[in-house]
Amino acid sequence: MSAAAQPLITEGDDPLSPWWKRAIMIVMVLGFAGLISITMLAYRNAPPIPAQVVDAQGITLFSGGDIRDGQAVFLKYGLMDNGSIWGHGAYLGPDFSAEALHRMGEDTAEAIAQQQFQQPLAVLTSSQQAAVRAETAVALKTNRYDTATAMLHLTAPQSATYRQQISYWTDYFRHPSRNGGLKADLITDPAELRQFTAFVTWAAWASVAARPGEGYSYTNNFPYDPSVGNLPTPGALLWSALSLVVLLTGIATVLLAFGKFEYLGWITRGHHVHPHLLPGRSSRGQNALVKFFVIVALLLLAQSLVGGAVAHYRADPGSFYGFDLERIFPSNLMRTWHLQLAIFWIATAYVAAALFLGRSVRVDEPRWFAGWVHVLFAAFAVVIGGSLLGEWLGISQQLGHWWFWLGNQGWEYLELGRLWQYLLVAGLLVWFALLWKLVRPNTLAEPASKPIIKMFLVAALAIPVFYVPALFIGAKTNYTVVDTWRFWIIHLWVEGFFEFFATTVVALTFYQLGLTRRNVALRVIYLDAILYFFGGLIGTGHHWYFTGQTNINMALSALFSVLEVVPLTLLTLDAWDFVRTTRGTCNICGKAIAIPHKWTFYFLMAVGFWNFVGAGIFGFLINLPIVSYYEVGTLLTPNHGHAALMGVFGMLALALMVFVLRQTNDDAHWVGIEKYVRVAFWGTNIGLAMMVTMSLFPGGVLQVWDVVQHGYWHARSLDYIGSERSRLLEWLRLPGDLVFIIFGSAPLVIASIKGYLGVRAADRRESVNCDTPGMAA
Repeated sequence: MSAAAQPLITEGDDPLSPWWKRAIMIVMVLGFAGLISITMLAYRNAPPIPAQVVDAQGITLFSGGDIRDGQAVFLKYGLMDNGSIWGHGAYLGPDFSAEALHRMGEDTAEAIAQQQFQQPLAVLTSSQQAAVRAETAVALKTNRYDTATAMLHLTAPQSATYRQQISYWTDYFRHPSRNGGLKADLITDPAELRQFTAFVTWAAWASVAARPGEGYSYTNNFPYDPSVGNLPTPGALLWSALSLVVLLTGIATVLLAFGKFEYLGWITRGHHVHPHLLPGRSSRGQNALVKFFVIVALLLLAQSLVGGAVAHYRADPGSFYGFDLERIFPSNLMRTWHLQLAIFWIATAYVAAALFLGRSVRVDEPRWFAGWVHVLFAAFAVVIGGSLLGEWLGISQQLGHWWFWLGNQGWEYLELGRLWQYLLVAGLLVWFALLWKLVRPNTLAEPASKPIIKMFLVAALAIPVFYVPALFIGAKTNYTVVDTWRFWIIHLWVEGFFEFFATTVVALTFYQLGLTRRNVALRVIYLDAILYFFGGLIGTGHHWYFTGQTNINMALSALFSVLEVVPLTLLTLDAWDFVRTTRGTCNICGKAIAIPHKWTFYFLMAVGFWNFVGAGIFGFLINLPIVSYYEVGTLLTPNHGHAALMGVFGMLALALMVFVLRQTNDDAHWVGIEKYVRVAFWGTNIGLAMMVTMSLFPGGVLQVWDVVQHGYWHARSLDYIGSERSRLLEWLRLPGDLVFIIFGSAPLVIASIKGYLGVRAADRRESVNCDTPGMAA
């Protein structure tokens, strides 16, 4: 086991046309030009934070400092993992901005009814109520912000709403059964409660007041609430319709290309398909990487258990089977861990698999490799363990003023403290340095693989580089600006460059297994890069439709983001090739093919399926502006998120995990591992399908229906979430969770531990053989 198995392919393909690389550069330059322009406009067009907010008599209600401090309170207590602002955040609690806006509208309507008819709104006739509602919309849509003095004037009813909401939110944070499982009496400091109320009042004002020179609000009239005049903008309808035209054109163009050029696709046709990377011939450094996958499996198990707890908080927030779980593990901490654990185990799998593949293309193994693998493992353990502990201490308010640096930043998906973010970037840069040193051109066993290796390294470098925007935001940065940079990470980093990196990893794996020729692998990498980034760069803005961006972003993002579906539809063209490859005979020679990586291919087939369903169907469903207007922040969002994140990135991580376990264990030892992998494959896929079909999708459809009927505030309110029907759908999540945990996550833990023990035993045997006289030869 001193040398890794090498591919036996001799490659005679001529260099590809330079226009492949040129096309990628053109797409990247134009895409980033558009994305950077939209980002710069976010700074210019973000809803203003006034220096002072005063009532009708000119008395100061709160200041801009209070708004910023209130946002910090929102983050400090992990409230973005409880509720949301402008639809972005968690779904356990309400949308704070929508709730505040609706209360502002009700108070304004009552005041107008008393002023005009001297009666409560409820006893007025239908025509009188309609008149009052129209007057309410006019009053709230009128923008009373003075740019010269940076002063915002609120009407008497709006001022009264602000004062009343301080006690309302005080009561909200008091009872776990009424707030989605937060710790009892989470916020009791009167100053913090006043600041938090100032923040949500500002968010409510920005979502209804007309943007200067326009007929819609700073948030494009989000949230939907007819009682205050918030209705879909004409642009939401127009750009949704035109984006469908772009989608059909894109699909037709790419299908035409696939019909004309037979060499497009993953699997090379017309040559002998026999694997060349032989299991059980891994090197010592590759064996050292197996412990990463034990951590991957343990983190996946932890994430699935935590996810089950989060779902339980929606079904029964007041009690966890008779135990007050929120005292120790409140719901906002559970959701924070659920998101961070997902990112950690998937990223860890990719990092370890990349080093494994990098070693497989070398002639020999450098002496430093195994040692640096151990160092990198220790670094990842410190960042993962330290950040998770810090988030617990931060949300528990045990870190004082250090909560932002060592604890929980509070931004959804970017919860880990700033120190841990710096360490994560440093660790990823060290990982890239190791990878670059490992696959230098003069060390390659197959010189023909250089073009694939170059793309592999470019994609790897993008991982640490494009996480850097996470460091651009602070606790008091304007919310619109924060959400802009936040989705540079959530969308551009995860769905863009991580997906590009995943493509290069799969291409390199197929090339090493002898399933595809070099030029075929390169074409797939180039084509996917062009298609992903053509729609995905500017398409990042589909997350910014209603977070303070203008109609310019909506137009560009709608037209480009719809093209992200195009490469996903192409996966269906290769589906049968994946199936055929796992069947028993070669189409050329007719001989039986011993596929040692059968389950790796099964997980890759699952990636294709969930990519089309989760990212394609469910993602397209919610990305159209007119659909997103009603849907954002409902259960259709986690429906897409679970199917896409777990189904695509998660299944690929598991495919790589199974690949490494198979490569590092010989046939005899693999028999004991394979049975757990088989159960895990069906358990993860069936469990995920049950979550989606039995709970998330039907729950999301019904919640959107409630938005259309009663307004966004109602569908996100605790009255709706706590209704009997909603609770039933949440309980229907339980069977899928149990299948995923018991038959998916748990068997993978067993398989990874058995694989790790197997390579440890093999390493000990090799050490004994090398130390025994006469055996070293």
